[in-house]
Amino acid sequence: LAAPFQRGFFMPAPMCATTRKDSTMLPQQFQKITTEGVRGMILARIDTGSTNWVNSVAMRMTSMQASEEYAWLGSSPALREFIGGRTPAELRELSFIISNKDFETSLRIQSKDMRRDKLGMIQVRINQLADRALDHPAKLLSTLILNGAASTCYDGQYFFDTDHSEGDSGAQSNDLSRAIVDKDAPTGDEMADSIMECIMAMYGFKDDRGEPMNQSASEFTVMVPPSYLKAAMLAVKAILGTGGKSATLPTLSADFTINVVVNPRLSAWTDKFVLIRTDEAAKPFILQEEDIPDVVALGDGTEYEQLHKEHLYGIDWTGNVGYGYWQFACLMTHTTA
Repeated sequence: LAAPFQRGFFMPAPMCATTRKDSTMLPQQFQKITTEGVRGMILARIDTGSTNWVNSVAMRMTSMQASEEYAWLGSSPALREFIGGRTPAELRELSFIISNKDFETSLRIQSKDMRRDKLGMIQVRINQLADRALDHPAKLLSTLILNGAASTCYDGQYFFDTDHSEGDSGAQSNDLSRAIVDKDAPTGDEMADSIMECIMAMYGFKDDRGEPMNQSASEFTVMVPPSYLKAAMLAVKAILGTGGKSATLPTLSADFTINVVVNPRLSAWTDKFVLIRTDEAAKPFILQEEDIPDVVALGDGTEYEQLHKEHLYGIDWTGNVGYGYWQFACLMTHTTA
C-alpha cells in the first residue's frame, strides 16, 4: 500500500471529529467555504471595476449627504481688446439637485450547502451577485439615456431637445433625425452619414457666451441597441479605417477616434442611437455615489445562521444618477424615407 501514497494518491482519513474540523487538511474541492471566504470573493469581484463604458460617459461625484446640489455656472467670457478699461461679466447660474437612493441585492445560501459545495457553484453565484452591483450604475445610466427625450436637464429643456438656448448660444439641437431607406435596418453608409451628422452638430454647439464648446473634441462613443451593432461597426470602419483612428480624414487630428458600444438595455430603440463625446473632463451624465458598495455577511456563528440554518450575503449601494452637459451627447432618430 505504500506505493500509491508515494505517487501522490489521496486516501480519505477516518472520519473522526478532528479530521472533520481541520478542513485545511482536505483537498480544495472538499474544504468548507467560510463566511470570510465568501466576503473576500465579493470584495475581489467588486475591485474589478464597473461596466467599461460608465466612466467614459459619466462624471463620478462623491456624496456625503442625502442629496447634492449642482450649480451649473455659465462660461467665462472670451478675451476682448482692452479699450476703455475692463468689462467684467457675471456668471449665469442654474442649479439642480440629485437625491441619493438606497439599493441592495441579497443572496441566501443554506448552511449545509456551504459545507457540501464541491463544484464551485457557490462561487459562481457570489460572482454573479457582485456583477449585479457592478452593473447597477450602467442600468441607471441606460434609463437616463432612454428617457432623455422626455426628461429635463439643468437648462429646463429636455436633455435631448431641438431648442436648447443659453445666453448668447442661440437655438441649438441635440435631437437630430435623418430619413433612410429602412429606419430599423440602416446600411453601413447610412449609419456613417448619421454618425458624421451628429459629430458635425456637436462641433457647432456654443456656450452661453456664444463660444464653441467642442472645438477640441477628438474622441466619441457611438452607443447603439443590438439591432444597430453591425451597421455601426461598418460605419466606423468606413469613416476611420480598420485601425479605428483617422486614416481617411487627414484634416482631423491623428488621435481622432470613434468607439462603438452596444447596450442591450437600449433594445427598446429600433430606430435610433446616441453619440457621446468622451474626451472631456465634464460629461453628459452624473454618477453620484455616497460610498463604494458595502458588503453584508451574516454567516458562521451569527444569530441569523443559528435561527435559519442559512447564510445571508448582500451588497448595499447608495447613490443616484442625473443629467450633466447635454452639449456632449446627440440623439439620432432614423425615419423611413
